[in-house]
Amino acid sequence: MADTITILHTPGCPNVALLRRRLADALAQFPGPAPRVVVEEIADPEEASRRGFHGSPALLIDGTDAFASPETPPAFACRTYRTETGMEGAPSVDQIVAALAAG
Repeated sequence: MADTITILHTPGCPNVALLRRRLADALAQFPGPAPRVVVEEIADPEEASRRGFHGSPALLIDGTDAFASPETPPAFACRTYRTETGMEGAPSVDQIVAALAAG
C-alpha cells in the first residue's frame, strides 16, 4: 500500500468531491492503516507544466500519476477517465483499487 496519496486539482474542479468519495471507498477495501491523503490545488498553467500535471483531478500514488501514460503532456484542464460505464470525471472505485494494489 502507498504511503501517500495526492489528489491534484485546478481551482473549482467539479470532480474533486467525486474522486475523494471513490478514493475513500477504495481505501476501505484494504486492511490496516490508510495512507496519508493530501489534496493540493494547481494554481496556473505554469505550475501544471512544472509539476507534470495531466489534468484535474489527478490521483498520485507515492508521487506517480496512477492514470497518466508517460506520453501524456502536462495540461491545466479538466480530465476525463475511461471507466467501466463510460467516460467520467474520476476513475471508478475498481480502477482505484487496482491502482493501489499495483502501486
